Amino acid sequence: MMDSLPLFLAAALLLAVTPGPGLFYVAARTLAGGRAEGIASSLGTGIGGMAHVLAGSLGVSALVLASAELFNALKWAGALYLVWLGWRSIRAARADALAGTPAPAMGVRRAFREGVVVEALNPKTAAFFLAFIPQFVDPASGHAGLQFVALGTISVALNTLADIAVALAAGRLRDGATARPGLVRRLREASGAAMIALGLGLALAKRPG
Repeated sequence: MMDSLPLFLAAALLLAVTPGPGLFYVAARTLAGGRAEGIASSLGTGIGGMAHVLAGSLGVSALVLASAELFNALKWAGALYLVWLGWRSIRAARADALAGTPAPAMGVRRAFREGVVVEALNPKTAAFFLAFIPQFVDPASGHAGLQFVALGTISVALNTLADIAVALAAGRLRDGATARPGLVRRLREASGAAMIALGLGLALAKRPG
């Protein structure tokens, strides 16, 4: 594994900064609730990602991906959850605008929990780790499961750092719009629409192989 570690780090870093569902979700969450909630959701998705890493090392993810029923159950649970989060964000933004009240804070604990659930219910994450990490595991070195966990942890850490950077950038954008309630409402509605789009994209995901 050590011989291929530099190549793995380069590939994992490139994948971490490439725009994808995780980055878009964190950006949407930040625009809806602010920087603190965005960072909390980033840490939550990191924990959800680690759940997939551990499941992959134990062979659980392979079983899920091999079963059309399990894959579809996980996929639809994650898709419906994202759509529900998006619809709730849009509805809350419009209700607050009509009432003339500021957007209530969700709280970092709830944002963290939602991040965990969103990532844990995404079978595409499990498929990614099973396709990417084994390329850098050296069977001859032994302890393939531990190698999988170590590499997966590095990948999740890089993804989380990229998510936090996005949360900070999106937070600055939201802070700049604070004095313009109409713009804040549109940003919250757009973030809700983005979550719905992510949910629909997940619903259309196909089981690998």
